[in-house]
Amino acid sequence: MSQKAAARLKASLRKKAEELGFDACAIADADAIPQAPGRLRQFLADGHHATMAWMAETETRRGAPRELWADTRRIVTLAMTYAGEGDPLAPLQDSRAAAISVYARNRDYHDIIKGRLKELAQHLLAQARRQGVEGAVKVFVDTAPVMEKPLAQAAGLGWQGKHTNLVSRDLGSWFFLAEIFTDLPLPVDAAETDHCGSCRACLDVCPTDAFPAAYRLDARRCISYLTIEHKGPIPDEFRAAMGNRIYGCDDCLAACPWNKFAQVAREAKLQARADLEAPPLAELLTLDDTRFRALFSGSPIKRIGRDRFLRNVLIAAGNSGERGLASRVEPLLDDESALVRGAAVWALRRLVEKTELARLAARHEPGEPDADVLAEWAAAQRQ
Repeated sequence: MSQKAAARLKASLRKKAEELGFDACAIADADAIPQAPGRLRQFLADGHHATMAWMAETETRRGAPRELWADTRRIVTLAMTYAGEGDPLAPLQDSRAAAISVYARNRDYHDIIKGRLKELAQHLLAQARRQGVEGAVKVFVDTAPVMEKPLAQAAGLGWQGKHTNLVSRDLGSWFFLAEIFTDLPLPVDAAETDHCGSCRACLDVCPTDAFPAAYRLDARRCISYLTIEHKGPIPDEFRAAMGNRIYGCDDCLAACPWNKFAQVAREAKLQARADLEAPPLAELLTLDDTRFRALFSGSPIKRIGRDRFLRNVLIAAGNSGERGLASRVEPLLDDESALVRGAAVWALRRLVEKTELARLAARHEPGEPDADVLAEWAAAQRQ
């Protein structure tokens, strides 16, 4: 393929990407992130991936695109913004309500982006075929071992800020990433440079001190990890710091001054549902599995399941100081899930007097309690 033909193909790709709702499109060479394997290796060696064993299991493929697909020559990186209007952290000001990460306040982005990404990839192949060139593609939306943030920086979409998320001078931080791997020789774009300067707003705002240093994240301390990926009880040392965050945490993103350039999401399905902007804790505490699935149908929240979700809501209830929530928490002492029962004990420790807690303990004496639930009751008796 001639250089002119490749340039025309790239221009057509970018035009189609914009038509499909993507807010940025740039291209990197498959060998553009030689430093990534070493950084990943150190991240894993430090244990900063917490219980996400799949990161270690896919280390080789994750560190180098050609290990994932040997024929890869170029990687098309794409961004789609999900920024909302107003203050993204406003729900944190109402202790009676739940704070849900901005990206999860409507439809699952995988469902929205994947179809458009496939359409864009087919467009690329069709345009190449018109020029007499056969190509191949593979598409990814955060579902494969792809180092998408280093690749996006290599392509020029933005740079990895001190909070390790991608930052764009045009889009801020509120956007999803997606990739098309291809064997077509598309022209590459210039890599972006770091523009964080001396700013450390994202590091200083973190409620749990999850950044051991700039550009390094310890997932074991991160509220997003704890509320979404972590399957067991929330470690006691982080519960108070969670506040009313029940799914994810946006503090480090919201603190970034580059977000003054953030654009409101064009895609309606990525704009916040009114009922998920600040849902009342009192209502969420009453969800059984059927109602949980109905409320979060099509939402990324659905994938953590009702029990983990209720665990998070109970932590928020305990942090609320709203004694009226105790009546909604008490029934959960008898929940089928030990995870929920343990979190309910902790919440009541924070919401009722010690004498009332003793009465509740007598009424809800477990037959064969889970070890974690026993530990929560033991802590309650020591308070």
